[in-house]
Parts: sequence; C-alpha cells; structure tokens
Amino acid sequence: MLTAPSGVVALELDRAHVFHSWSAQGSLQPLTIAGGLGCEVWDDEGRHYLDFSSQLVNINIGHQHPRVVAAIAEQAQVLTTISPAHANLTRGRAAQLITERAPDGLDKVFFTNGGADANENAMRLARLHTGRSKILSAYRSYHGNTGSAVVATGDWRRIPNEFAHGHAHFFTPYLFRSDFWASTPEEECARALEHLARVVECEGPASIAAILLETVPGTAGVLTPPPGYLAGVREIADQHGILLILDEVMAGFGRTGHWFAFDAHDVRPDLVTFAKGVNSGYVPAGGVIIDAPVAATFDDRVFPGGLTYSGHPLAMAAIVGTLEAMADEKIVENARTVGAEHIGPGLQALAAAHPVIGEVRGSGVFWALELVADQETRAPVAPAVVGAVKQGCLDRGLLPFVADNRLHVVPPCVVTPAEVDRALSVYDEVLTEVEAAL
Repeated sequence: MLTAPSGVVALELDRAHVFHSWSAQGSLQPLTIAGGLGCEVWDDEGRHYLDFSSQLVNINIGHQHPRVVAAIAEQAQVLTTISPAHANLTRGRAAQLITERAPDGLDKVFFTNGGADANENAMRLARLHTGRSKILSAYRSYHGNTGSAVVATGDWRRIPNEFAHGHAHFFTPYLFRSDFWASTPEEECARALEHLARVVECEGPASIAAILLETVPGTAGVLTPPPGYLAGVREIADQHGILLILDEVMAGFGRTGHWFAFDAHDVRPDLVTFAKGVNSGYVPAGGVIIDAPVAATFDDRVFPGGLTYSGHPLAMAAIVGTLEAMADEKIVENARTVGAEHIGPGLQALAAAHPVIGEVRGSGVFWALELVADQETRAPVAPAVVGAVKQGCLDRGLLPFVADNRLHVVPPCVVTPAEVDRALSVYDEVLTEVEAAL
C-alpha cells in the first residue's frame, strides 16, 4: 500500500485539526518544516531555506544548537517537571545567569511561559507596587496576546480585544514618518518627550503605575530610539513616581548586538520583561526581572499571581544551556560584529540601488527595510508588493519576515558573513524583479 509523503500528511493534518493564530483559516497554505540546523530549516522533501526570520524573531542561538539540546535532554533524565513552589537548582541557575546580565539591583526573576504573560505580570507588579491602575504604552508596539498585554499593544491587534481597562497610549519617535513634524533626530526626540509629558499630565500622573515600552519596537518596524529618548522617558517617570517597564521580549539576549537592547542607552528600568532569545524558544519560557524596591513590596505581602509551569525545569535547562553557550561562543559579539560590518553596509548598498527601499534601520541582527512606492512622498508599497517580495524570497530558498510595508532582516545571532551575503543576493534579485513589475 502506498504511503503519502510525510510533508503531505503533515499539511493534511494541519488543515484538518490546527487552528492558526492571526489568520483567516480557510485560505492558509503553511510551509511545512521538517527540521533545522543553525540558520537553515528544510521541508520534508529536503528543500533548504535560509531562515532570515528566526521564525518569530526568537531563534537567536540558531536551530538545534547542540549544547541547548543536550541541556534539555540531560534535565529530562533527571526531573521533567516540578511545582513552582519548590526550589530547584536548574531554576536558580537560570535566574542567576539572567540577573548577572541585568543592572545592579535587578536581582529577582518571576518566570512565565512566554513574553505575553511576562508583560501581563510586569504590569500587575507595577500596579500592586504603586497602588495605581493605569499603564501608558506606545501606539507602535506589540506586547502579547493576553488580556492586558494585548490592550497595552498599540497596533491593530488591540482593537478587537479591548476588554481590559486602565490603558492609554502615546506616540514614540519614528523620524521617517514623524508625528511631530521633526526633521532631525534631536527634534524628534525632544518633541516626542514633550508629547509624552503632556499625555502623562492629561492622564493624571497619580493614576499611572507604569510606562511600558519595547526598548526597540520590533514588529512595529525595528524603531531604534534616538539618543536621549529612553533617558528622557526615565526622567518623566521619576518626576511622578511612575515605574518604567522595558519590554525586551524580542530585542533582548543578543538581538541588537547586546545582551539587553537598553545596554546601548543611558537608562535603568524598574522591570524588564523577556522571553524569545533567552532560550530561543526551545522550550517556552519568559519572565520579569524585578528591581529590589518592587520585589521588597512582596516580602511580607502575598503576590497574587502564578503559573503552573513557571520556571519549568526543561525550560530552565534550555535557558542555562543557551546563556552559557552564548557567553562561551561569543554569540552576542558575533551579532554585533556581523550587523556592523556586513548586514548594515549590505542593506545600505541595497538601498542605494533600489528606489523601493525608503529607509534602512537597525543594529546587530535586528534590521528593517521600509519599502515605499515613492521616495518623495514615502507612500508605503501596496500589500501585493510585500506579498511578491515574500514569495520571491521563498522561491529562492530564503525564509523572510515581512510586516506591513517592511522586510525585516532578522537572522539568528550565529549567522555568518557568507550567509549574510547569500541573503543580500536574494534580496537584490527579488527587489529587482519587484521593481520591474511596478
């Protein structure tokens, strides 16, 4: 009896039984992935793709890193799961390695299952610590798909999910499409801070528990803040006793070429949320790094929150394996060097050759090309153009990450110069093809 190829079976099972996120289910035709290694994945027929999406910008250490796989397997032989109420060596070691990379005084970690519930619990900590209810966050942001996290989110995904209360939004710097009529980074920074100060004043400073910001907004466009902006936000927060939560879920653990994206800025947060790159999603994990004054609030007071799988041993082993390998193999340094010497210059060269590229932004292995229909007006390209870019990359064996009118260039932190060159050649071919059709 003939047996269908495994890829066909996988797709049939997917379409019959899997309900996909952020999608209309009827028209889906997902790519079937059978395996991966380093910066590549492949399908059941053996076709390889260079993964310049890092899946959901989370495979920082690359696919199937042997030290992380071994750490998970070793832990599985010892203890697969245990309640969060118990102490466990692997959990303690994971928390130690994370806090060693955080600013002094941020010495405690509350573990979660991912980035959304990390942000959810950071907001809860801030509200309970301050006794205030309101959270300010940016319109250009994504903080996750749980009750408060999705309402803190600024993009379209917030609108059909606005069931939580106590949220307000503001505009952050984005000079290419300035909301403040600015023409320089300095003007954009100053006017964005003035805008935030007015929002704080109008929302009532005494009602605001925290300002929640992605250090570098990721899905919104890799919007690196101008010099002085985050320090200015910190100053506004301090004036009113407001906590500062920095969301490092996507930007943290090597993505920008630093352990934390805020390491490149003059700012010290009160709470830091993380997930994704902390163990590249090998086992779901996230958490909140907590500053001492906030943690002390709960020395004699119960923290009313918890998760069955908080600090799950397999996830903790993956964190330990990841962070030790990243340090020993200088993977964060590789991301910084490859970004500065290869990705950045390569993308700038593409921009000089292709009018469809309006702006190049980024650092480390965290970049975006903003695609425009007109250089003067900066009008975004049509969705069909982005679809053509995506399909053109797939046809040439490159797995891209696209969002709105942007092509995000987000390979794993272990990417090599040769792999960057290969991707740049694909981008060049695809953009040439797309421009010819416009």
